[in-house]
Amino acid sequence: MTAPPSPPAPRPRRPRPAHRLGARGGHGGPGGHLIGAYGLLGLTVLLVLVFSLALPRTFPTLDTLDAILSTQSIPAVLALAAMVPIVTGAFDLSIGYGLGLAHVMVLYLIVEAGWPWPLACLAVIAGGTVVGVLNGVIVEFGRIDSFIATLGTGSMMYAVTGWITDGGRIVPGPQGLPPAFTDLYTSTFLGLPVPAFYVLALAAVLWLVLERLPIGRYLYVVGSNPRAADLVGIPVRTYTVCAFATSGLIVGLAGVLLAAQQQIGNPSVGLDYLLPAFVGALLGSTAIRPGRPNALGTLVAVAVLAVGLTGIAQMGADFWTVPLFHGGTLLLAVGLAGYAARRRMRTGVFASRDAPAATPDAPPAPPRDGAPNDRGP
Repeated sequence: MTAPPSPPAPRPRRPRPAHRLGARGGHGGPGGHLIGAYGLLGLTVLLVLVFSLALPRTFPTLDTLDAILSTQSIPAVLALAAMVPIVTGAFDLSIGYGLGLAHVMVLYLIVEAGWPWPLACLAVIAGGTVVGVLNGVIVEFGRIDSFIATLGTGSMMYAVTGWITDGGRIVPGPQGLPPAFTDLYTSTFLGLPVPAFYVLALAAVLWLVLERLPIGRYLYVVGSNPRAADLVGIPVRTYTVCAFATSGLIVGLAGVLLAAQQQIGNPSVGLDYLLPAFVGALLGSTAIRPGRPNALGTLVAVAVLAVGLTGIAQMGADFWTVPLFHGGTLLLAVGLAGYAARRRMRTGVFASRDAPAATPDAPPAPPRDGAPNDRGP
């Protein structure tokens, strides 16, 4: 008798396309990705429309645009300064104290020491870079948590600020400050405040470095998994120190702009910018490139805060609504940043499950740079 026919061979399983990962809990398809990346930008547009309809005589005007661009330029610069160490998984709480010291030092060198203003500005920016390097060395080589280390160095900088000013303010004489120095903040370009162009230029440089150059990919790897970075030969300590140095340099630049804006050395003014800077940096990690800090997302976050605060102020809100808004937004930013990071990690896990197995002759696929993981001690 003849043998029964053998069953047909099973068809090989085809890999699931990337756009269908949302069905298994991944990124939710193209629509979910677009909402996650550009939802904050859409919220900005929505707030502009709402306040324009509610305040048609005051909000949708050129004066309001000039006020937003002028008053939010320094918070935007400081938010970009806070973002850079966050890329490596660290926090620099000294940026507010550093801002206060930097702007006081600029005015001290110009008013009290008689330095030419360009030399004073360069010296302060260089000094901010040195402070950033010291922060990075303390964190990485001293093995001290970045929260504690930068809080300690920030308190020391605050003490130096008080020592320089003797608890008072630095006020220029009757001749005032050099007009070329104050023009750094008060001048306009193409009809808009020139500080806004500083912010755009700085964000463009950071975006290029972080997203297009190898150093940016290394910084993201250090922030996502420093142990893996060590295994592949990335000098974690060096890149972390570089991140803190960059943050210090940007803080020095912000101090120069603040001195040109205030034109009076106030030793306590820098602390007012600390919370908005971290709100912008953390909330920005949920936009454009959800799950990791990025320069364009930080700008979008600062825009949301600026539009919200300006609209609330024009509606006659009390002064205490500003810290309430910043505090609530900070909690929301931390929660959304954590959710975006976990969502990004789940997407990577499902993509690895559905990827076809590598053949023996094919090399294994390299790990994706910047994949989020919990940073070890």
